[in-house]
Amino acid sequence: MLKPSALLVLGLCCSVGNAQAKEVLVKIGHIAPLSGPQAHYGKDNESGARMAIDDLNAMKIQLEGGTAKFQLVAEDDAADPKTGAIVAQKLCDQKVNGIVGHLNSGTTIPASRIYYDCGIPQITPSATTPKVTQQGFESVFRVIAHDGVLGVALAKYTVSDMKAKRVVVIDDRTGYGQPLADIFVKQLQANGIKVLERHYTNDKATDFAAILTAVKRVNPDVIFYGGMDAQAGPMLRQMRQLGIKAKLIGGDGICTTELTRLGGDNVGSNVLCAEGGVALSKMPGGPAFEKRFKARFKTDIQVYAPFVYDAVMTMGMAMKAAKSADPRKYLPKLKDIRYEGVIGTIAFDEVGDVRNAAVTLNSYGPQGKFPLKVMN
Repeated sequence: MLKPSALLVLGLCCSVGNAQAKEVLVKIGHIAPLSGPQAHYGKDNESGARMAIDDLNAMKIQLEGGTAKFQLVAEDDAADPKTGAIVAQKLCDQKVNGIVGHLNSGTTIPASRIYYDCGIPQITPSATTPKVTQQGFESVFRVIAHDGVLGVALAKYTVSDMKAKRVVVIDDRTGYGQPLADIFVKQLQANGIKVLERHYTNDKATDFAAILTAVKRVNPDVIFYGGMDAQAGPMLRQMRQLGIKAKLIGGDGICTTELTRLGGDNVGSNVLCAEGGVALSKMPGGPAFEKRFKARFKTDIQVYAPFVYDAVMTMGMAMKAAKSADPRKYLPKLKDIRYEGVIGTIAFDEVGDVRNAAVTLNSYGPQGKFPLKVMN
C-alpha cells in the first residue's frame, strides 16, 4: 500500500501529465463545390486546406493552456448561393473558429453576411468579385487579386498587346462572371474600344450554338468569357466546329489545368486567361508546395490550392499570435498579420484585400498552361 506522500507525488505526476496532454480543439470550416461541374476546383481547394491543417498540427501551437488540435470541417455548397447560405448557418451553429471559403463569389457574398453576424472571421482564397470585401464586414478577408485588378489587366492586354478592335463579350450571369465582364467592358471603353455584342448564358450550360452562331456573323478578333472552365471547354470545341477563329479570353475561372481536358486540342495559343498572383513556378514556395501536393494527392494543382493553404495558415498564425482561437481575440491579429506564405507575403489592407496583388496572364501550349506576362 502506497504511503500518503507517494500518493501525493503520483497525483502530481498525473496532474502534470494531463496538463501536458490537454488539447484545444480548433475547427476551421472549409466550403467549396465538391459536387457538380465545379467539383474539381472544390476538391483542389480542400486538398490545400488539408495540407495546411496537418502542418498547423505539426507545429503544436499553444492556445489557452493547451496544444491546438486543428480540425477541418469540410462542406459542399455545390456552387449554389442558397446551398452556401444553408451551409454557412450550419457552420455557425457548430461554432467553428474560422472559415476559409467559399470558392465562388456568388456563394461567398450571401454567406459572408451570416459569418459576420455570427462573429466568425472568413478568408476567401478565390472569390474575386470586388463586392466581397466592400460590404463593410471587418471580419472578411481575401488572399487573391480581385476582379477589379484582373478585368483591368485583361482589357489593357487586349488593347495594347493583342491590338484587338473587334470584341464580343459573353458571361454566365453569376456573381463572378457578370461583374468580371462588366469591369472588362468598362476598361475597354476607357481605351476607346466599343464591344460589338454582349451575350448571356448560365453556369450550367454546355450548348452555345445559338450564341456562337450570332457571334460568328460579326467576325470578332476576341471573345471574352466571364465564367468557369466547365463552360469555356465546350465553348472552345463549338467555336472550332463553327469555324470561329477569335481568341477566347477570360479570368481565373477558365485558367485551369482542367480546361485542357474539357476543351481538348481546341485549347492552345487561342486562349488567354488571367489569374491572381504569379505562376506556381514563380511563387516563393510554389515548387516545394507543388512537389508535396503531387506526392500526397497524385494529381496536378488546378488553381487555388496554394491560396487555400496560405489562407488556413494565415488564420492559424493569427490564432498563434493571439494565443487564442476565440474570434474576438485573434481577429485583431488577423487584421495586422504579415505572413510569408507559399504565394508570397500576405498582409491585408483596410478592407481586407491582400496588399500588392499581382496578376499573371497565361496562355496554353503542348505542355499546358504557361505564363505570358505579370501585371500589377
